[in-house]
Amino acid sequence: MRIWAKLMTDGHIKKQFVYENPEKLTYSHFLDYLIEICQKLDIPTPVLTKVHIFNFAKFNHVKFPARDFVEHLGYDHLFLEYLI
Repeated sequence: MRIWAKLMTDGHIKKQFVYENPEKLTYSHFLDYLIEICQKLDIPTPVLTKVHIFNFAKFNHVKFPARDFVEHLGYDHLFLEYLI
């Protein structure tokens, strides 16, 4: 399983990271994946809702705008894309 994480500002990728895990994608562990990705990118972890998980499951990607973060992000949004 691989997830491409991109920190975007003004439509440009400012920082990126490909999260890899040998296990199969499990939505019940999505928060764990998100925490690890945010640690690697050195950013705060956003608030995760069911809508985020449903969007990731349905469209293979999810966008976390700056308003989803309690702390200041410094970017426009975090975009996660499932690499099949």
